Parts: sequence; structure tokens; C-alpha cells
Amino acid sequence: GYDGTSSSGTNWGPENQDLIAAITERRAEIAALNGVAPDQVPADAVTASSSGLDPHISPIYAAIQIQRVAEARGLPVDQVQELVAEWTKEPDLGYLGDRVVNVVELNLALDKLED
Repeated sequence: GYDGTSSSGTNWGPENQDLIAAITERRAEIAALNGVAPDQVPADAVTASSSGLDPHISPIYAAIQIQRVAEARGLPVDQVQELVAEWTKEPDLGYLGDRVVNVVELNLALDKLED
């Protein structure tokens, strides 16, 4: 459904044991899914924006998913890498914020390859 309460933050602080346990569990799951070591899983893979609806991920998080996405979509790895690079946005004015990958646009571009 469209329950607005499902897109809110937890307000858990960095020392909250539930948050620590959730992050630890997420890190292990994401590492296993993508075939990487847990220490290669970036912070944005195990945390969320306050709404959890941010359409962007870090280039590091995108990079650890390239092999899996290429296999799942039956595409060459280099083709997926090129699309990730294409949909990576540089910081505003070259220094405001971080580089991010627009996952919505990336997925739409991947879908077009399958048409």
C-alpha cells in the first residue's frame, strides 16, 4: 500500500544496539549477495536516507553490484560498467556533495538494452 509511515527514519543513534545489529546483518547479506568481503560494503549500502527513498547510491556501492547485475541481465560486465559511469553524477560545481549514481536512470538504461 501507500502507507506513509513506511518511509520514515528510526531515530536510532549510532550506539543503539538494534541499529548496530541491523547494520551488521545488512553488511553480511550484501557482501554475500555481491560476492565481496564485508569490509568492501560501503556505508550507503547498509544505511538509508531518512526516508529510505533516495534514488542515488555511491559509485563504490554500484561497483560491487556490477558483476551480479551483468549476470542477472545477461549483459557483458564492461557494458554495465559503462552505463554506471554514464549515470554517475559529479558533485555540483565540482565540489558540493559526493559523486552519486542515479539508480533509477541506470535501471531504465539497462532495461532499454533488453528491449
